[in-house]
Amino acid sequence: MANFFIDRPVFAWVIAIIIMLAGVLSIRELPIEQYPQVAPPTVAINASYPGASAETVENAVTQVIEQRLTGIDNLRYFNSNSSDGSMTITLTFEPEADPDIAQVQTQNKVQGAVTQLPQEVQALGVTVTKANETFLLVVGYYAEDGSIDDKELSDMLVSNIQDPIARINGVGSVRVFGSQHAMRIWLDPEKLNSYNMTPLDVRQAVAVQNTDISAGQLGMKPAVAGQQINATVKAQSRLETVEDFENIVLRVNNDGSQLRVKDVAKVELGSESYDRIARYKRLPATGIAVTLATGANALKTADLVKARVEELKSSMPEGVKVIYPLDTTPFVKLSIESVVHTLIEAVVLVFLVMLLFLQNLRATLIPTIAVPVVLLGTFAVLLAFGFSINVLTMFAMVLAIGLLVDDAIVVVENVERVMSEEGLPPREATRKSMGQITSALVGIAVVLSTVFIPMAFFSGSAGAIYRQFSITIVAAMALSVVVALVLSPSLCATLLKHTEGGRRGETGFFGWFNRHFNRGRDKYQKTATNMASRFKRYFVMYLILVGGMMFIFTRLPGAFLPDEDQGYMFLMLNTPPSATAERTLESAKQVEDYFLETHGDAIDDLFTVVGFSFAGNAQNAAFGFVGLKDWEERDLETQSVFAIAGQAMGALSQLKDAMAFAFFPPPISSLGNASGFDFQLVDRGSNGHEALMAARNQLLGMAAQNPKLQGVRPNGLSDVPQYKIDINSERAAAMGVSLSDVNSTLQIAWGSSYVNDFVDKGRIKRVYLQGEAPYRMMPEDLDEWYVRNADGEMVAFNTFSTGRWTYGSPKLERFNGTSSVNIQGAPAAGISSGVAMAEIEAIAAKLPEGFEIEWSGISYEERQTGSQAPALYALSVLIVFLCLAALYESWAVPLAVMLVVPLGILGAVIAAFLKGLPNDVYLQVALLTTVGLASKNAILIVEFAKELREEGMDLLEAVALAARQRFRPILMTSMAFMLGVTPLALSSGAGSASQNAIGIAVMGGMAAATFLAIFFVPMFYVMVERVFHRGDLSKKELTSTAQRAENRVEHGAENDTKAQEEEQK
Repeated sequence: MANFFIDRPVFAWVIAIIIMLAGVLSIRELPIEQYPQVAPPTVAINASYPGASAETVENAVTQVIEQRLTGIDNLRYFNSNSSDGSMTITLTFEPEADPDIAQVQTQNKVQGAVTQLPQEVQALGVTVTKANETFLLVVGYYAEDGSIDDKELSDMLVSNIQDPIARINGVGSVRVFGSQHAMRIWLDPEKLNSYNMTPLDVRQAVAVQNTDISAGQLGMKPAVAGQQINATVKAQSRLETVEDFENIVLRVNNDGSQLRVKDVAKVELGSESYDRIARYKRLPATGIAVTLATGANALKTADLVKARVEELKSSMPEGVKVIYPLDTTPFVKLSIESVVHTLIEAVVLVFLVMLLFLQNLRATLIPTIAVPVVLLGTFAVLLAFGFSINVLTMFAMVLAIGLLVDDAIVVVENVERVMSEEGLPPREATRKSMGQITSALVGIAVVLSTVFIPMAFFSGSAGAIYRQFSITIVAAMALSVVVALVLSPSLCATLLKHTEGGRRGETGFFGWFNRHFNRGRDKYQKTATNMASRFKRYFVMYLILVGGMMFIFTRLPGAFLPDEDQGYMFLMLNTPPSATAERTLESAKQVEDYFLETHGDAIDDLFTVVGFSFAGNAQNAAFGFVGLKDWEERDLETQSVFAIAGQAMGALSQLKDAMAFAFFPPPISSLGNASGFDFQLVDRGSNGHEALMAARNQLLGMAAQNPKLQGVRPNGLSDVPQYKIDINSERAAAMGVSLSDVNSTLQIAWGSSYVNDFVDKGRIKRVYLQGEAPYRMMPEDLDEWYVRNADGEMVAFNTFSTGRWTYGSPKLERFNGTSSVNIQGAPAAGISSGVAMAEIEAIAAKLPEGFEIEWSGISYEERQTGSQAPALYALSVLIVFLCLAALYESWAVPLAVMLVVPLGILGAVIAAFLKGLPNDVYLQVALLTTVGLASKNAILIVEFAKELREEGMDLLEAVALAARQRFRPILMTSMAFMLGVTPLALSSGAGSASQNAIGIAVMGGMAAATFLAIFFVPMFYVMVERVFHRGDLSKKELTSTAQRAENRVEHGAENDTKAQEEEQK
């Protein structure tokens, strides 16, 4: 194959240009994202049961549906939340599951349960949606001078901006931190009673008088003959203003006087909901949170949202500013840009290394030309596999640079050696050279590819990550071999020139480098030959090194992925159970003051929302989005997300009336909203809700005392006092009072009753009826409300009802059909998540019998990754061994190569240990890369030694000569690879944690695989030959051969020195 292209260089160039064109066209089509679709698909089931308590919802709705969730393909686990009046069940599937099929299967199961649900639930419907609770970005609005309050801003946002944003392609759902205007009718029970009216009378009057009547047309068909006019008849339409509602007639008395709504109630244009209070840097604000649709591209969707927000800005009043307190996309862009810069730096460094060793610009250009051909070709492969340009595929490209130039270097180095030693012209030298190294090139490519191929077949989120590396590196390796067999030989034949004398420079810098290099090579050959002849004692040293590697490896803490400073963080605040929003706001103001005064120079945005939290919506909950300044504007030692969160945890613990936590997002945002760990405390023994809450509090208490944990918190709501009204139905019936009237009156008075709609500025909005605030603040306020009986008499509530205080939960949780509570937390500074998870398991073991923990979210992925790793290592090593056995037609020789692998891993493990890196997904990828690279170096020596052996040379002489001849290309390719990943290891700024994690480990592994392994490979080869081919050499022959090999080295070194002196003369 190589000979064909040596004679047809234009053909070789045509193939290379086609590969590059395919790559350039692919880059235009490839989507850009931070991570691929790593998070498992989720499906949410939602249902509403108005007026029901959390306990009623759980028993009547949640459990009925849960019992139907069987036989669904790829279901991993499900968890449910039952709150007052509503419930959500979230099903999490394996990453390989198709979200659409998962949704359809879930929908089918739910349909079977619908007939068993209460009528109210059936009437409102049960929805099944593809869920994603992670926010892509939050758009905030505020008036700089504070002249517009949050209610007005919210109305503008819902009326003008919410729907256009929700319709953008790629947007999954939107959540507004506020609500639009509504017509609020606040009832006064004293006035109602004085006029002998009830809330039901008012509701009836509003419903009848605020409505659209279709009265048909004049001249509507069929019409009388000769009808000349046709016109629509308008009888009554929806009301529009406060005055219209105030003037609704409730009753006309016998004397002609009228009772209107304004006589018994206050009417105002208020808000649909008063649940949330949003603030931006202490000013009233509102905001809209956007979530990404399943499978949508984050960067593209965010750009579309921002463009639409910019277009719609004109609909907002003068002085209203738009801010993005949470924006996940700058980090994505900077991460990708950072890796692209790393890629360019790697190419430059690799070029310099090749120039240093080859000392010939023409020779250096040949491997350099291979880089763009292979990299662009790899992009075409990514498009074919449906991948994207993301951090992982770009990391794989950086790793591939060092690997792909190896093949071209081996070609050029060998051609130059043949030209120099045999005096052949470039074309003939290339033919002979390719005959020698083609099998080694294919062997190396096969081995390196087989290391990574098993990664592509692993399941789970870690499998999705492995696949990115696997496909990218294997594609690059395959293209690298194609280029080495097609383009590189034709370039060697045309670009290289045969020069008289030595092929290496003898004067200047290159001369100095060559002299030192040759001395080092000779010393290396002596040492390697010495070790090979005394392999037993050195094998003991090898076993000690392997033991050390295993010891250090077991000491590495576990983790999933390194945490990144993504440029934003979160706050969560809880005041005591039953605290009001006003009280929570006071604590939120203290938190705002701390952040703006202590960390003001590092913070760009601070957006807080009272009444909202990922843990559950309640008046005693608040949440904050903290947007930090650009990475270049911050000191990443003292103003990183981790540093600010750590300092905040200490300061916020001093709050007297609230528990507050500062935390940052996980490395892959779609795996949840918090980094650290996430688990469910499950009541396996059916001990009951009170025992479960006691166990939760016991666990939280022990976690608070543990120095390795921080911010351990319940991701839910605590039990709260509840006021229960008991209706005596017998007494009510005796008084002629209808129970439905009692329930409706109670709902209007203390709840909030939606009547119908009205028109405000051309938009349909809602009308609500509710008791005025002073008449629903205390239990005794119930006595103020009356119901009319069958005789038309007014009956007070306290005549047929009593009240009592109870204790209950506003939110009940279940995990896989068993009662549970969700708890989140983070490891303390300097502690890995794996160690923190082990501590939690130790704490859980001390809980009463019947309580267990189940990992969920990002912690589930981490556990699964850790359990897969040993199988991954074993499979990769086994496949490499089998490929080598097939390559060498021997079971013994591959052992000489495989024995080197632990030495490479030793280097990677030591590097990780010294830098405090955990055993995460990136280290696993680095270890597998090291397996391939260590094997590659060994193959180069073993391949040559085996050929020399077959030519009849003595074992040790063959090994010594192979080690001497391959020393330069091994060192060159290894140095090229190490310098290629140096920018990863030294990276700082956005996305640097991931780059450092993979770069440092790979550099450590490569250093050991080069500087340790090259000494041990000859020894292993000799040992394997001695053990498996016993009788070929006696001990005496071995010693004499070793002496001859050493003499040959010395003789060769003397000849090199004499030749250099003659040339200088």
